[in-house]
Amino acid sequence: MTRECAVLLPGVCAALADPRQPGLDDTCLEKLLDWFRSLTWFDPTVELVQDNPCLTELLSSVLALPDASPGILSFTLQLAGILASSESRFQHLQQEKLLGRLFGPEGPRGGAAWEDASVRSAWLKGVHSMLHHLPALHCLCSTGGMDVIFTLQGDPSLFVASAASQLLVHMLTFSLESETSKALSTKDCDWPGCAQMIVEHIKESLQSSSAPHIEQSLKLLSSLFGSCFGSCYAAWTEVLWLDIAKQIESFLLEETVQAQPLLANLLLNVARSPAFCGTEGSFWTLVTSALEHLTPVQAGPLAVGLLKLCKCPQDVRIQALTVLLQPMDCVLRAASQPLECAGLLDESVSDPATVESLLSSKTSCASLLCQTLTHLEKLLSLKHLRVDLPCVSLLHSLMTILQFCNGFLSPTSPLGSTISRNLINCFRVQKSALDVLAALSEKKECDTLIGNLFDVLLAYLQSPNTSPTVLKKTFQATSKWLVHLQELSSSNSQWPQTEKILEDVLVVLQKRLCSPCWEVRDSSLEFLTSMVKCLRDQKEFRQCLLSSEVLRLTENLLEDPESYVRASAVTAVGHLAPIACFAPESPVTGNQYNKESIVAKLQEILSTDSEGFPRRAVISIFTKWLREGCTGQLEDTEQFVSRVIQTVEHDLDWEVRLGGLELVEVFCSQTICQLSQCPYAPVSSAVPSPTPQNELLQVFCRAKLFGFLFGSLCDCDKPVGQRACDVLVGLRGHFYPMSTLENPQEIEDSPAGRGIAWLQRTLRQGSLAQNFPVDADVGVDFQDPESMMLALGAIDLLELHDELNKSSDHVEESPQSLLQDILAAVGTIEDNEVDCY
Repeated sequence: MTRECAVLLPGVCAALADPRQPGLDDTCLEKLLDWFRSLTWFDPTVELVQDNPCLTELLSSVLALPDASPGILSFTLQLAGILASSESRFQHLQQEKLLGRLFGPEGPRGGAAWEDASVRSAWLKGVHSMLHHLPALHCLCSTGGMDVIFTLQGDPSLFVASAASQLLVHMLTFSLESETSKALSTKDCDWPGCAQMIVEHIKESLQSSSAPHIEQSLKLLSSLFGSCFGSCYAAWTEVLWLDIAKQIESFLLEETVQAQPLLANLLLNVARSPAFCGTEGSFWTLVTSALEHLTPVQAGPLAVGLLKLCKCPQDVRIQALTVLLQPMDCVLRAASQPLECAGLLDESVSDPATVESLLSSKTSCASLLCQTLTHLEKLLSLKHLRVDLPCVSLLHSLMTILQFCNGFLSPTSPLGSTISRNLINCFRVQKSALDVLAALSEKKECDTLIGNLFDVLLAYLQSPNTSPTVLKKTFQATSKWLVHLQELSSSNSQWPQTEKILEDVLVVLQKRLCSPCWEVRDSSLEFLTSMVKCLRDQKEFRQCLLSSEVLRLTENLLEDPESYVRASAVTAVGHLAPIACFAPESPVTGNQYNKESIVAKLQEILSTDSEGFPRRAVISIFTKWLREGCTGQLEDTEQFVSRVIQTVEHDLDWEVRLGGLELVEVFCSQTICQLSQCPYAPVSSAVPSPTPQNELLQVFCRAKLFGFLFGSLCDCDKPVGQRACDVLVGLRGHFYPMSTLENPQEIEDSPAGRGIAWLQRTLRQGSLAQNFPVDADVGVDFQDPESMMLALGAIDLLELHDELNKSSDHVEESPQSLLQDILAAVGTIEDNEVDCY
């Protein structure tokens, strides 16, 4: 603790203990506790409380208050726990008889304050902080603290109940870590004292007839096995499991027990423990029993979790996959009678009638399918799935679900008719099914169904009943399958079928680009951009695209009344332009879609659009074009960059200005590569600069880069200043090796040198933006190559870089400032002594 803080602390403690003072903001108290945590973490000695007796006086004073506020009492409990986290300070506070009065029976837990949930929560947090040494553990166990924690497990406040559960996990782990003195034998073992109390409590609760107690213990067990206990104490994990396995099995078989939903999470956490690495044993038998007896909704999370485990036995893994596929199988079998294609499953894990009953219910049908589809999407995203998915049948089932949802399939079976009625226009199921459909595009075995698949997708794209959110998902799935289709046609020479599909998609797209709904126009533009990104190198795609009306309609949307649509149109046009008007062989004729008109329209948006989204999109596209070399020869590019940065430097949107700096960075990099003999070799200023260096400076000055860069250093938005500084540091690294920087003292006598010295001072004050442009006698000519060479060599850009990267709270959030703010809040110091933040 610094001397300044030690001087302020007594006043703060006195103010906290004074009932006449107004209550402090909870944020200040939390920050104060955080400070004490950091102090005690780095210094476990007793000196903190001995050298600052005001701390123990604060604890005593709060205890003496007849009706301390819940806020100050909560703070005191947590502070006491933090101070008692080391054994030496714990013993000191015990001698002062403070800990018993705070955490024992005579403390708040026996009074009216205990009715406040924040006090109960603070008591648990204080105990948790304190339990880092055995004396604290033994003291708690001997004063009835364990019973309090067990009771708080069922607290009506979820925060309190959760804190109690976390504390018990910590206590059990700490007890094993600190109190176990002999090697463990699973046949003959004794839990250490505190751990024994917790384990016995769990077993008694599981065997009780109280559903809440059973639920609390199952939650505690899940937390235990899911924590480091399950990973670091494999032998003890096995012992604990053997103690409770029979009881858990009985819960699975008793369908009336309300605890069943918690069993899946418990079994999955146990399965992750190293104690059950083997593929043999009663545990996995119990897992298969759970997959059979839990409802499909309860078993789903367990099944998908097991499939992600690398050590799960293969037979259990197959059973888990069967659980997930059973609803999909049921849908497929219900779609037609007799069955036109094979189902997903040869046999079921649980009674198929259960799944059929859930799918027949209006309330449960969508929920079950959404859960199943979400799990399947997760599995398809895994790189290594250790079980084979029946992808073709799964795709059949997905298409069936999507056709049920839009009413395009009329099943003849009674079950199919019921499912179809339940799913009609169900947006939730449509979105989930389309997500899985998109994920299946990576699977090669689905190629035989690709024609039928596009029939389903096109039906959704064409239907006026498709909601905007479902349409967006349909576009995303279509984009992925178009890429797969392109790969397929390239390898099998089946271009005529592919061309027909592309033409159909583009016809639908043209219609959607004219939709009265702005969300549909926006999604259509995003889909177009995605297609161009993926298929731009395919000659056939370009021909289909350029012969359609898509280009004209997209350009029209640059003037859309909705800013999101204008921004998406800018992005789409930006990706189309290299195909339509920048490429030498562009076949677009007879319209105005040409390079000059497109660039002019985007520059107009950049300078005049009232919304930030379109302007950000324009600067992003301009940077993309520059990277891809779409802006022509060096002279054309120089003029292009100069016009852009003169527009964006005055933009009110900091993200646009930041985009301008990214454009400048790309331009500098490309120009250096074009004009320098070796782009990575710095050039010494001790010898005359070679021609490429002079030419570089002239190009940068003509483009007016330096005025933009130095002006951006003082931007009111820090990310802009940081990026500008990064670019200037990079330029200096090219023009100057570190050993040959200019000496500011030597150059200050020249007129240019005086301007550079002024610039250095102005930048340190962060005021260039306010002083630019400057008077001629003290200013800097940012278009003069010699001045800019001096500026790069003389100005301490690294110092500026460090300043710009400092956190804004490096002074204001110091402990001293916090203590001053607290004293100011209670009115004990003058305003001018405070550093408020």
